[in-house]
Formats: sequence, structure tokens, C-alpha cells
Amino acid sequence: MTQGGAARRTVLGAAVLAAGTGITGLAAGTATAVDDRSGGGHGDGGGYRDLPVPLVIGHRGASGYRPEHTLGSYQLALDLGADVIEQDLVPTKDGHLVCRHENEIGGTTDVADHPEFAGRRTTKIVDGVSVTGWFTEDFTLAELKTLRAKERIPAVRQRNTLYDGHWAVPTFEEVLRWANREGRLRDKRVWLHVETKHPTYFRNLGLGLEEPLARLLRRYGRDGRDAAVFLQSFEPSSIQRLSRLVSAPRVVLLSAANTRPWDFETAKDPRTVADLVKPEGLKWIAGFAQGIGPTLDLIVPRDAAGKLGTPTTLVRDAHAKGLVLHPYTARNENSFLPAEYRKGTDPAAYGDAFGAFKKYFELGVDGIFTDNPDTGLLAAEAFRPGRGVNR
Repeated sequence: MTQGGAARRTVLGAAVLAAGTGITGLAAGTATAVDDRSGGGHGDGGGYRDLPVPLVIGHRGASGYRPEHTLGSYQLALDLGADVIEQDLVPTKDGHLVCRHENEIGGTTDVADHPEFAGRRTTKIVDGVSVTGWFTEDFTLAELKTLRAKERIPAVRQRNTLYDGHWAVPTFEEVLRWANREGRLRDKRVWLHVETKHPTYFRNLGLGLEEPLARLLRRYGRDGRDAAVFLQSFEPSSIQRLSRLVSAPRVVLLSAANTRPWDFETAKDPRTVADLVKPEGLKWIAGFAQGIGPTLDLIVPRDAAGKLGTPTTLVRDAHAKGLVLHPYTARNENSFLPAEYRKGTDPAAYGDAFGAFKKYFELGVDGIFTDNPDTGLLAAEAFRPGRGVNR
């Protein structure tokens, strides 16, 4: 969920199913649409304020254990106990919404192994950054379905490469159907956390994300105020647009303090993230959203040595404006942990992830994105009501 622009990017099939997954209609027929409108089950009908605190959000599914944004990753996150499961959305050439962290798919699929697509490799400017590779907007859904997903950071997560090739790139409609089926099986709604990626970039290509997303949410009964879904974006204007289309809860994502959302860049809005996390900025966000998703560094900055410094007042200030906080991203590996929680020198080895979770939960965050939902859930249990630790 790092900000869409490549500036924040670090180490960081063969045919479409007859049922279709597009934005123009439901080819499987009205009966299927009605059957899938359960919103993910009926065992718990409360809104987001009724969810456990702190909330554990499966970041791109259980991406610490399976290739990200696959049905296998989502299923494992659910099975491990994640309270909410994240999807990032980008469009295909023919307007279908698919789940990828980025529209460049060279690092998360086997597209480079397909000689028929060699000519599609190109360089584009995405949110002001030059990116070379293969892009979802240059593929039809049928073409994209011939590809298979693979592990994004094999140097850190070599074990995950065992699952390379096991899953296709899912459409968001397939995920909605999966979530609603799982909800009925469990008699418990399956919550999703859905991000619009590069919305200004795609709108300029004639592939706006918000309208097709809203249509799918309405079709599958996830458009209301108490719907089992959070809608998120690094571009506030995308969340504002969604607020006019659906009533589902919305979250503004916030990157590094010295950055500006890309829609601010294009609109010549001088505000930075540092402005948005001030009380007046949070008040503005609260006018169209119910929460923020800040990078963890906005809650506790790291010093030059990579250790945690003095916490900011962001948690207190956001709560004062009625906003929930879902910061990102907690991971088990040394390479992602604050320096004081690392163990040994192997960047791929696990450090003291529980110690890091404890630090953030003690500060009162309402939830956290994590690649390792089982670790996060075990850490969160101690902070949930009746579990022996008072918040």
C-alpha cells in the first residue's frame, strides 16, 4: 500500500470465465447477482465502529506467506483470522478492475516469460516517475488472465516462491464473490479494505476507477454506511468522489510528511502530508472520510539509525476529529522492523515483531496493516477488551 508513485516503490487463465468480471454487466445473470448480494454474510450487521480494536488488516492478503493480491493470499489471511483484507485496484485496457499493487506487473506476474507480450514492455510516466515494464492498462482482461502471479520480493521471501504460478490475477468482482461466499459459509461478514491506485493517472487515460468501483459495490451490496468495506486512496479527491457515489466508510492514506498527494500536485495545491496531519488538515479530511491510513513513521518517526523516536500527537489529534487510524505496514522481517526490534544480521530473518506491534498498539491506533495477520492478531489480542491489557 505504499503510495502509488514509484518514488515510494521499494523492494518494495487462458480465457476469461464466461461469467465475466467487467463493469458493464453481470454475464452470469440476475440470479447470480442476487445470490451474491449478501455483503459477505449476515451474522454480524454492525458498522466499522463495531469491529475489534485494534483491528488487524491483511495487507494484500497474507502477503508474508503467499504471493500478494491472489485469492490464495486473501484466503490465507481470512483463515489466519484477519479482521479485514486489503485489495489494491487498477484497470485493464477494457475497463475491468483487477487486484494488483501497481499497474506495472513485471514484478508480480510471469508476463516476462510470455514472448507474445514482449512488445508490450514500455516506459511510462506514472505520477511523475518514469517506470519501465508491462502495464495492466495495455492488456485486456482475457490477456491478463493468461498470466500467473508470483512473489514480489523473492530475496526476502524465498519460501513464497514455492507458490509462484498457482494463482491468476483476480478481478475485484471475483474477490467480491469470494468474500460473500466465505461470509455465508462462516455466517460472518468478510470485511475488505479497497484502494484506488493512481486515480488521477487513470482518469486521464479515460479509465476512471471510482465509478466502476461504485457500481460493483452497489451490485454486491457493499455500498451502504454499514457496508463491510473500507474505501481508501492516497489521493483525497478520489475519496471525495467516492463519497458522492456510495456511503461506505472511507479512509485517506498518508505517505511521508514531506510528500504531496499526486492530485494535489496536478491541482497545484501547495499542501503536503505534513499539513494534512495537523488539526486543521484532519478536520478537512473528516469532512468526507471516516479515517486515515498513515505510514507508521507519521506516528513514531525513526531516527538516522532506524530506531523509533518520540511519538507524534497524530493518534490523539485524529481521534479528536472523530477519525480512526489504520497505519501501515507492520512486517515480521528484520529489513522492515525498527532497528531496536531486529534480531541478527539476516534481513530476511524474523525480528521482534511482537515488540514493534506492542509499541504501536500502546499508542492507541485503531488497526494496523500487516503482511503477517497471525502475528498481528496474536499481538492485538492482549489489547482487546477483556484480554488483560487496558488501553
